[in-house]
Parts: sequence; C-alpha cells; structure tokens
Amino acid sequence: MPPASSQMEPTSSSNQFFVWREFLWGALAGAFGEGMMHPVDTVKTRIQSQAILSGSQNQKSILQMVRAVWVADGLQGFYRGVAPGVTGSLATGATYFGFIESTKKWIEETHPSLGGHWAHFISGAVGDTLGSFVYVPCEVMKQRMQVQGSKTSWNSIVGKDTPVKSGVAMYGYYTGMFQAGCSIWREQGLSGLYTGYWSTLARDVPFAGLMVMFYEALKGMTEYGKQRWIPNSDHYVNSSFEGLVLGGLAGGFAAYLTTPLDVIKTRMQVQGSTVSYKGWLDAVHRIWMIEGAKGMFRGSIPRITWYIPASALTFMAVEFLRDHFNGKLDNDFTEEVASLSIEKKESIREVA
Repeated sequence: MPPASSQMEPTSSSNQFFVWREFLWGALAGAFGEGMMHPVDTVKTRIQSQAILSGSQNQKSILQMVRAVWVADGLQGFYRGVAPGVTGSLATGATYFGFIESTKKWIEETHPSLGGHWAHFISGAVGDTLGSFVYVPCEVMKQRMQVQGSKTSWNSIVGKDTPVKSGVAMYGYYTGMFQAGCSIWREQGLSGLYTGYWSTLARDVPFAGLMVMFYEALKGMTEYGKQRWIPNSDHYVNSSFEGLVLGGLAGGFAAYLTTPLDVIKTRMQVQGSTVSYKGWLDAVHRIWMIEGAKGMFRGSIPRITWYIPASALTFMAVEFLRDHFNGKLDNDFTEEVASLSIEKKESIREVA
C-alpha cells in the first residue's frame, strides 16, 4: 500500500487547483471595500451624470458636489444605493478572486507561454466577466438610486424645466433595491437591468485585468527589491499591510487608465427616455464632440480616490483572511486525510 503522503496528493492538488475558499474571501473582501467607500462612489456617479440631469456644462466640482449632497439629503444621501452596491460586490469579489487563483494556475500549467503578466491579466478579466451577470443589474440600480438622492431631491430635479422634463419623465423614484429592480423590469424588461452591459464589460474587463496584473507585478518588484537590497534581513513585512499598499497602487493605476470607459458606462446607465445615446460609439462621439477630453476623464479624481482605498481594503482583507484561515484549513485538511489513512491501514491489518 502506498504511503499516506502519496494518497493525499491528488485530493490536495485538486483542492489547491480550484481554491473554493478564495470565492468566500473575495466575496467578503469585495463587500467590505464597497461598503467602506460607497459615499465616494456616490459623489463620482453624481459628477459624471451631471450633464444628463442638469443639461448644463457649468458643472459642480468635487467639493461643491459633496456640499450639494449633504445640504439636500444629509448623510443618507451618500449611502443611497449601498444595498445593490454591496450585493454586486459580493458576486464580483467572489468570482474575481476565486477565478484569479484557479485560472492563473490553469494557464501557467497548460499554457506556459502565457505565464507571468498575461496569466494575471487573463485571470482577472475572466473572473470579472463571470461576476458581471450579477454585478451589472446591481450597478444599474445602485447608480440610479445614487443620482436620485432623497425623494424630495429627485422631485425637484424632474420638476425643473430641463432636458429631463421635456417629453416623458426619466423614471420613477426608487424606495429600495427590490422596488428598483421590479420597477426597471416592469418598465424596461431584462434589457433595462442590463443597460450598459457591454460598456460595463468594456470598462471592467481591462480594469480587472490591469489591476491584478499591476498587483502581481508590484509584488514581484517588492520581492526583488527585498532580495537585492536587504537579502540578509530578518525583517518581515505583514502580507495584510503589503496588500493594503500594493492593492491601493494597483487599483489607482487601473482606475485612471479606464476612466473614459467608466464615464461612458455611467452615462448609458443613468440616461432616461428623453436623453439617450444610440449606443456605445454614439456615446463616445457625443461626449468627445461636446465636452472633449475633459468630459472623457470627468470624475477621474473621485474615481481614483474611491479605487485606491477600496482596492487597498479589498486586497488587505483577502490577504488577512488567507493568512489567518488558509493555514488552519490546510492543517485541518491534512490531519483529516492522515487520520483516515491511518484508520484504513489499521483496518487492513485487522482483516489480514
């Protein structure tokens, strides 16, 4: 009979290949990051959607928008849409980190030529694409609730003589996530819940790929730097702290580079029946012709301000959960398999 260690290899390898616990860590970390940074995301969404809601090119700055939200709706105005936001982040975080690990291992083992940065980019893109089926409807509900603010604020907007008022009303006020989903489904069907789906993928696939690629590259550079300049040092850098710093940098770089895609996605998801784009290319053309490069990068500062801490908190949470629970789970798994192997050996001896 082969030794217990060889018996454990197939199960252990399979367990490591499709790391189920990464889905759980990713879900918890994603929801944590979204919940903490939702107020900043609300300000970003409001800034990017001003051109549709007000019809004016004289738009508010970040501080002016913060003050406007606070005066109109108070603290709760910054947390409008947090329920669909957290729900979407649960799904995206789970698939993102879960498939990063499994896809990265599969690519490195079956397609060595795509290893390194390409493996990281593809794994991040695959994970985010799968999460988009839940994330996009949640994003539509979240952003519409964010631009609405309180019912009084929304009524004052649609009551003004603006492009939103001309013709048919934009859409009704949403009291909560469930009511928003039912209302969009009833009025616009499935296509309403998936408004801007392709523009969301056009933004999130490169963003997700770039973020994990930057994160892994920064980890590699950090490790190289430690080995080159402090090779004999016993100094240990906590992985949670490393995730906090490197995750924030990776998220910030990726967020800035994909800001134009985020502007297009936001405009398409908050548009109404009277102010609408014919499609993704029409949105690009009209934003560029009317607002120029400034319009394409509108909201880049709050977007970066949101993604740096959100990505930092998310990667920190994942690294923390890996450090504190993966080792325990692996030890429990090893002990359980070893115990079963010993019991099996003893039963065979008894029969013999």
